[in-house]
Amino acid sequence: MPATDSTAVETADETVDRLLDSGRAPGDILVLTTAEQHPWALHELSFGEDAYWKQLDEGGDVFYAHATAERASRRAVVVLAVNGGTDEQAAAALPAAMARAAEELHVCGDPQRLRALAGEVPAPA
Repeated sequence: MPATDSTAVETADETVDRLLDSGRAPGDILVLTTAEQHPWALHELSFGEDAYWKQLDEGGDVFYAHATAERASRRAVVVLAVNGGTDEQAAAALPAAMARAAEELHVCGDPQRLRALAGEVPAPA
């Protein structure tokens, strides 16, 4: 999904809305960001780390995390918002997101930057 660093999170939110409207269960979706945390993740983190990660473990709702969060587990659908960060961070986020996506991966970011980074993407572990 084409987006700039400043619109990637909004584009990811629109993608989540479309997925939910198409019948995807909220617990099927993981949203990752490459720079600033998603506003919903920041909100949930305000209640403490334990409560935040408990939501992931319960699996009943869309979960929002930073792409580097190792605890963010595999879900059917991953939406990656490339909302900034260095090229190295964005390049590392792509295989991390692919590894977490059991069925679908939606990437929201600058297509030119993503194409350039695609050649730099290391293979998933």
